[in-house]
Amino acid sequence: MSDRSENPGGVRHLIRRCAPGLEALSRYQHAWLPDDLAAGLSVAAIALPVGIAYAELAGVPTVVGMYSAIFPLLVYALFGSSRQLMVGPDAATCIMVAASLGALAGGDPEKYLAMMVVLTLMTGTLYVVAGIARLGFIANFLSQPVLIGFLNGIALLIIAGQLSKLFGYASEGGAFEAKVLEFGSSIALFHFPTLMLGLGLLVLLLLLRRFAPKLPAALFVVVAGIVAVLVLGLEEMGVEVLGEVPAGLPTFHFAIFDRETYRELLGDAAALMLISFTSGILTAKSFARRNRYDIDANQEMIAFGAANVVTGLAQGFPVTGADSRTAVNDAMGGKSQLVGFVAAGTMLIILFFLTGPLAHVPQAGLAAVIMVSAAGLIDIASLRELFAISRRELLLSLVTTLGVLFLGALKGVFLAVILTFLWLLRVGSWPHDAILGRTKGTGVRGFHSLQDYPQGTTYPGLLIYRFDSDLLFYNIDYFRQRVREAMAAAETPVEWIVVDASPINVLDLTAAQKIREFREDLAAQGVVLAYARMKQSLNRFFVSAWVTEQRHAMGPRDFPTVGAAVKAFRNRNKAATPSSTAPQA
Repeated sequence: MSDRSENPGGVRHLIRRCAPGLEALSRYQHAWLPDDLAAGLSVAAIALPVGIAYAELAGVPTVVGMYSAIFPLLVYALFGSSRQLMVGPDAATCIMVAASLGALAGGDPEKYLAMMVVLTLMTGTLYVVAGIARLGFIANFLSQPVLIGFLNGIALLIIAGQLSKLFGYASEGGAFEAKVLEFGSSIALFHFPTLMLGLGLLVLLLLLRRFAPKLPAALFVVVAGIVAVLVLGLEEMGVEVLGEVPAGLPTFHFAIFDRETYRELLGDAAALMLISFTSGILTAKSFARRNRYDIDANQEMIAFGAANVVTGLAQGFPVTGADSRTAVNDAMGGKSQLVGFVAAGTMLIILFFLTGPLAHVPQAGLAAVIMVSAAGLIDIASLRELFAISRRELLLSLVTTLGVLFLGALKGVFLAVILTFLWLLRVGSWPHDAILGRTKGTGVRGFHSLQDYPQGTTYPGLLIYRFDSDLLFYNIDYFRQRVREAMAAAETPVEWIVVDASPINVLDLTAAQKIREFREDLAAQGVVLAYARMKQSLNRFFVSAWVTEQRHAMGPRDFPTVGAAVKAFRNRNKAATPSSTAPQA
């Protein structure tokens, strides 16, 4: 009897842990249904034209964009922890897919599509593995200035790539600067009907977004484009349209490539995962914060991974959290993951029964949708904020943008990652430090930086030093240099150096060995090196026998507090000294 009563709770816990969306749907409230239906229909109205447009951006047939818009919604609704997030095609992801596969496919469209499926499946698999390994923290690897710079660069790349379709001239492609120069030299070659249609649809899209933000502006523009093509006979005038869109479900195909190709695709998949997860998790967190609930970054990784695996099986391209469709869901009052099912179901009906009119969608209209979406990625407000707050981080953001524009999307990703790690190394290699003195008074009793509290009391012969970082191989020499500089600047000869070790959370072997050498050098000069407030956790990276050996070699020079170390210094000429209270690595 107890087994039967306990088992349902265990199953529910397992479902909550592995499929939080499914668990949330099991507690669905019927009062949410009207809002969820309205939100689902609105999301579909946005997601379908965006999926079609982004298929052009990714360089694949229109129906592939539809697959990529439909199937990930179904999977994320089961495994995702966000009640608002809509998963689907993303501008930055699509441009990275095109940059990755363009050179590898060598102009072969069938090879391009086959590689895209492998790339999507690899991206999904990496997501799932990273989520199981609880690597959700990798979203923090790209700082906000770097992410702003990357998305700004991607937006400009996308806009430059759509100019030829909006204005109706032949383009040879190429790098960003080549596209801009090509636009300037092709003004006399603009196709007038395409130009007028494209600009008209662009203005309509902007007006709808400005004055009717709750309406599915992209859908209105696509429908208006179809009507204009059919009524005015624009296709006969040379206006390019999508062409036939196959109806029904996809057929799975998987091609086999050589080992080097898989290696190239795996590197590109890792870059896609990093960028798309960073973008998607920021969207998920922002809407979760707005609606006052928490999300699990590791579960989001698994959900994104499952969405990409299913999309790959459906012959689609990589997807992530979509901010525009998520915003529509939130604005329409969507309450649960049911919105994803409604949106996907609506688009499936169109895929089965209403693909005929899509053949007449003008390319200029899709270019307008893509360019407006890309313009939404450009974050001028954040650049202004960086200019007002930190010119250094503004420069970091601008360098990332230039890297994306002139090196390409994928190389721009790696540049962004390298810049992030260089920034972290720079901060960790030369951290803030301080000479401490005893302060008295309300709220400031204890030992604080003399730079902040110049009135602090010091003790002749005693140097109290704090290094505000971990001690690792890349900053240990700076630590020793700063201590020697502090000794040289002291008004009286230094007899004791007490290091306030409270900020130090990690100590590696290189640092430990160099500290031992430094202690021995100081001892040869008659100077004692002691520590206060050292954490026991520093020893977790080392063998206990080695830790014990180092502790004995150091002697009784570890103190529980800075005050205890000062007391020991002042009593240094007495027979007794305080016993060691903290282990030393």
